[in-house]
Amino acid sequence: MSDAARLKSTVYVGGLENAVSEKLLADAFLPFGEIVDVTLPKPDLPSSKDPHRGFGYIEFELEGDAKEAIDNMDQSEFFGRVIRVAAAKPQKDSNEGLGSKTAVWETEGWIAKHGGVSAEERLGTQQAQHATTPEDAMTGLDIDVAGPHL
Repeated sequence: MSDAARLKSTVYVGGLENAVSEKLLADAFLPFGEIVDVTLPKPDLPSSKDPHRGFGYIEFELEGDAKEAIDNMDQSEFFGRVIRVAAAKPQKDSNEGLGSKTAVWETEGWIAKHGGVSAEERLGTQQAQHATTPEDAMTGLDIDVAGPHL
C-alpha cells in the first residue's frame, strides 16, 4: 500500500485518557472495519510517567472504514473524555514549524514565498539611498518669513 493510501486510511484520535491502551482503542474502533495498526506515541521525556501523549493513530485496511470511524466516533465519549477523531495528516519534517532547529527564514522557499529580499540587497538599497541624500536637510527648501510653502 502506498504512503498516500495509508494516510487516507489512517485516523487521528485525540483527547485520550491515560488508561487507554492500544488494545482498548483497537477494540473500540473494530466495528468500523479491519484494523491494520494502532499507535499511541510515547511521551518525549523519558522521565514522564504517562503511558502515551493523549492521542493515537488507527490505520484501517480500507479508506471507507476510516471515514466511517470518523463519522461515528468524532466527539463521542471514551473513558470519560470526549475524543476527537479526524483524518490523519502527514507528519511534518523535523526542520519545519515549531520545535525545529532551523530559523523559519532559513528554510528552503521561505524567502521566495514571502517576497524576500536578502539582507545584502536590503543593505545595499539603504546605502544607496543614504548616498543620494543631501548633507544638509534644509537644502532645497523654499523658506519664507512665515515658514515653508506647502
